[in-house]
Amino acid sequence: MNSEQTKSNNSALYTLITVFFFWGFIGASNGIFIPFCKAKFGLDQFQSQLIDFAFYGAYYIGALLLFIFSSIAKKDILNAWGFKKGIIYGLLISTFGAVLMILAVTQGSYLFILGALFIVALGFSLQQTSAQPFAASLGEAHSASSRLNLAGGINSLGTTIGPIVVSFALFGVISGVSIEEFAQKENSLDSMRILYVFVGGLFLLAAALFHFSKKLPAGKSDSTFETASKAMKTLIAITVILVAIFAYIFSRYEDPEFITRFIENKEKDYLGLALTVSTLLVVVIGLFFANTTAQKNPEGWGAMKYPQLVLGMLALFAYVGVEVTIGSNLGELLVTADFGSISGPALAPYMSMYWGSLMIGRWAGAITVFNPSSQLRKILLIVIPYVAFGVVLAANAISGQDVTPLYAYAFVILFQIAGFFLGKDQPSRTLMIFGLMGMAAMIIGLFTTGTTAIFAFMSGGLFLSIMWPSIFSLAIAGLGKYTSQGSAFLVMMILGGGIIPPLQGKLADIIGIHPSYFIPVLCFAFIAFYGWKVIGILEKQGIGKEIEVGGGH
Repeated sequence: MNSEQTKSNNSALYTLITVFFFWGFIGASNGIFIPFCKAKFGLDQFQSQLIDFAFYGAYYIGALLLFIFSSIAKKDILNAWGFKKGIIYGLLISTFGAVLMILAVTQGSYLFILGALFIVALGFSLQQTSAQPFAASLGEAHSASSRLNLAGGINSLGTTIGPIVVSFALFGVISGVSIEEFAQKENSLDSMRILYVFVGGLFLLAAALFHFSKKLPAGKSDSTFETASKAMKTLIAITVILVAIFAYIFSRYEDPEFITRFIENKEKDYLGLALTVSTLLVVVIGLFFANTTAQKNPEGWGAMKYPQLVLGMLALFAYVGVEVTIGSNLGELLVTADFGSISGPALAPYMSMYWGSLMIGRWAGAITVFNPSSQLRKILLIVIPYVAFGVVLAANAISGQDVTPLYAYAFVILFQIAGFFLGKDQPSRTLMIFGLMGMAAMIIGLFTTGTTAIFAFMSGGLFLSIMWPSIFSLAIAGLGKYTSQGSAFLVMMILGGGIIPPLQGKLADIIGIHPSYFIPVLCFAFIAFYGWKVIGILEKQGIGKEIEVGGGH
């Protein structure tokens, strides 16, 4: 590849990674927006978590629709468009969603806000499906992981800044005001309207940048589209059942008797909990059914005949679910007396540090792709996490937040550093170790209160940081011609961010927000199990342990 081509590709990559920033910025800022909406619209914890259901459910629906339409057309529609056009179309859909959000906050309608967020994320789904293979295609195959890690680092920067910006947009420089007090102000949503004017403008600007960039290639892959009719029918069946269950759950909130009994009088809604648990079971049972059936007769099942993929889909479902649910329920947890009654703009540093913890881990995880010497790598594994930690502190300090309570978090980062050394750059081993560490952190958080518990729950971000690329690389190992299809199935599992947070929210309404954090314990446990189980599966197929790790989500 000549120097001119390299410069052109680098320019294209720098343009491309702007969309990675958007995903992180909007997704992480939901952690501030959720407790605000709960207070503003008088919601229970389950209803407030529907923000995640709308946002992350859109990723699943978008990826599924693309797969269905491609199956009907018997060709990869996205590849026919080209990844560049896929990103442009996705940005335009997100722009439309931002316009709808402006209208929604103007009207003050929570359902309208959910619908607008769904459209924004639907555009993100198309962008993500396009951007990851596009980034991988902008250079030599052996350096693809470095480009994806760079993009993942920018995504994490967005997750760090998002809570700070949205907190400032909502609360300004107000201090000493609770979310409940501020939310009852008549004009409390005005600032969100202004924020989405800017966000929508940035989406449109990015779309124009991609459209008019002469140096940006169309981006297409040489892979052929593989159909999987039985897998498609199973995914459609899962979707129909999930929609029916959630539609019934929503309808219950329209019943005045339900509002009186379960919202106003705080009765335990065990039926609602059972229904929410059933959404999780539908996904788990549906995928296990697919793989078990495919093992007997693989025809029509495509990539789902591979156990490493189906278990990987569930692991990615758990990963996205736990990543989102820790952050989305953190605002409700911190406002309680046991956790310091932290509210309003004071929430931002904690939200930012949780999401910043993912950035800390991803920056450290990206070291290997630059091929440092063994000694330099050991030094960087210690130094880089603290550089990233300093960036998170600085971003909060610049915004006027008091970051002194977070200084002691520097000690917690040592555990992540130890995890990297123990993992020895092996995805399965690292996944198992970080899964066990995450599980231990959640258990510590469950049995303590105050700063110890807050740091334990926030540290979930440290241990989650490397899970997306590790799970992804292990799940698609050995898929051959089904690699592209398997990747599409994995992206659909972002659905976990739409199922697990509402489940924890409904559980919190019944047993309390603090005890509900046993849900993340279970998620980390399954991820650790996958790290242990998958290597045996791959060895049976004659695939070695050394799997290349790509970028983060």
